[in-house]
Amino acid sequence: MTNVADKMVHWDGTPNQQAIDILLGEGGMIVSPTKVGYILGTSDKAGLERKFEVKHRKRNKPGVTLCGSMEQLKALAKMTPEIEAFYQQCWDEDILMGCILPWQEEAKAKYMPQDGTEELATDVRGTSCFVIKFGTPGEQIAAELWERDKKLMFASSANPSGKGNRGQVAYIGEEIEQEADLIIEADDYVAAQQPGKTVESRYEQGVMVAFVDDEKGELVPEQGDQRDVSPAPILIRKGIYNDRILAILSEHFNTWHHQHGHYY
Repeated sequence: MTNVADKMVHWDGTPNQQAIDILLGEGGMIVSPTKVGYILGTSDKAGLERKFEVKHRKRNKPGVTLCGSMEQLKALAKMTPEIEAFYQQCWDEDILMGCILPWQEEAKAKYMPQDGTEELATDVRGTSCFVIKFGTPGEQIAAELWERDKKLMFASSANPSGKGNRGQVAYIGEEIEQEADLIIEADDYVAAQQPGKTVESRYEQGVMVAFVDDEKGELVPEQGDQRDVSPAPILIRKGIYNDRILAILSEHFNTWHHQHGHYY
């Protein structure tokens, strides 16, 4: 049995170099704090395989793609100007946001590890959830991986599938504690993101919006001043900043739907 204390470090406000080095290598898997709890971070197929195994998660539920900058997001995902403007406002307001989008084909060929990673990082339509502003500790790591080596960071929540970690490292589960190469603890940072909330009332996830149609995963059309446009954006998961994001969606799109649980 691994001594968990030997691989647990407290986030000191700076990019964790050990985590960066692990993910720059092959098959690495770390635990990192976010605004809503803890995630498992990986960067290739071997790491994703470890993630699926330790979470006992179905392989048809891909990990999300973390973006440490708007420049990275623009380099990877297909977006219309309206979608990019929506993301940019969330970025400027430091709002955790995850959107379902197609990959740019050139970016997928250039940056996606050609080792079978795509199968575990996208759904059957070839889309992924691209996430920004998920929390400074992880953002620092994702940004460094991209800036240094154009390497991607994929993530899922750090807990057994279907169970939350309550925003505390103590609840990531014994299997994850044993399997992770490094655990970055920052319970104080996580708690500070939702002041006044209890373990019962806090959000354990971020908002997710689908900007693609259900069947082919193609981008929804630009709306301009039109109304009743179809297909339209769908808010498929409520979460932290929910009220503000609803307002921002209304600013950028005349037509959008709120269907919590309409998962891809």
